[in-house]
Order: sequence, then structure tokens, then C-alpha cells
Amino acid sequence: MKYCSECGSEVSLKIPAGDSRERHVCDSCGLIHYLNPRIIAGTLPVYEDKILLCKRAIEPRRGYWTLPAGFMENGETTAQAAARETIEEAEANVNIHGLYTVFNLPHISQVYMFFRSDVIDGHFGVGEESLETQLFDEADIPWDELAFPTIHRTLKLYFEDRKTGHYPVRLEDIQPRVKKS
Repeated sequence: MKYCSECGSEVSLKIPAGDSRERHVCDSCGLIHYLNPRIIAGTLPVYEDKILLCKRAIEPRRGYWTLPAGFMENGETTAQAAARETIEEAEANVNIHGLYTVFNLPHISQVYMFFRSDVIDGHFGVGEESLETQLFDEADIPWDELAFPTIHRTLKLYFEDRKTGHYPVRLEDIQPRVKKS
């Protein structure tokens, strides 16, 4: 960050009074700019025991499969954000059953929240951010073509929990992948 979004003056990194972290502080008006993690909300949409996945039409990971999810907007709840993203990416309306997985990704300042849901009436399509959408049986999930570790982990947990019919809320930290040389 170089300039204040309030007055346009330059900002400097410093620790404001009463704080313990460096923040971008406007040199002119004194506004403190807090840069906090982004929340990504999505659904694990199910229809007749199949999972609805979207093939990404945008970067990052264009052409890879994902659960419908995206950045939460101001003025909405996490569940509303998840349902909105499902409509935008898969043209599917869903009944949300509750929070299922929460993943902290501190290395990229993101928090992922997935909600278990059912696709209403089995209707779905291809939204602007998707190349295609498809319902998958567990045996047909394209595991090697999943876009993100959060998607892979959510699906693995879901298929394990489906065996017992018990779906506890899962909270996990996901660390960056270590590249093998």
C-alpha cells in the first residue's frame, strides 16, 4: 500500500499507539489501514448423493475443479455469501444445512468456510466463472484435477463422514505446499 484511500496522501509502515503490529498509517490524516484476512465462503452442494463441482474459468487454477466458493462481500453473512457464490458459479439454489469445514491459510491471509447443502430441484448450470459444472459420484471425483487443498480436504472429510451420517464442524490449518526438488 502506497497511498491513503481516504485522502490520497502517502502511507508509512509503523506501529500505531496501542497496537503491536506494523500497519499502513497515513502520513497526512493519520488513518490506520488494517489489512486483514479475506473470507472465502462456499458450499458442498449435494444432489442425489452426488457432489456438484465447477470447472474454473478464471485464474488461479483455471481448468481445475472446485466447489462453488468465493470472497464474502460486505453486508452479507457467511451462509449468504456461500449461497450467492453457488448461484453465481453453478446457477444452483441450495438449502444450507450448516457450517462444515473451516480452513485457516495464514500464509495467504485467507479463511475458507464451506457449508453442507442440498441442490434444490437438481437444477444447475454454468456461471460466468465456470467452464462447466457436473455432478460426481464419489468414485468419479477428479482428485488429480482439484483446484485447491481446501477442496480436496473438504471432499475427503465429507466422504468419510457420510459413512456414519455424522458431520461435525472441522477446523484445520493448511500450510503451504513444499516444493520437491
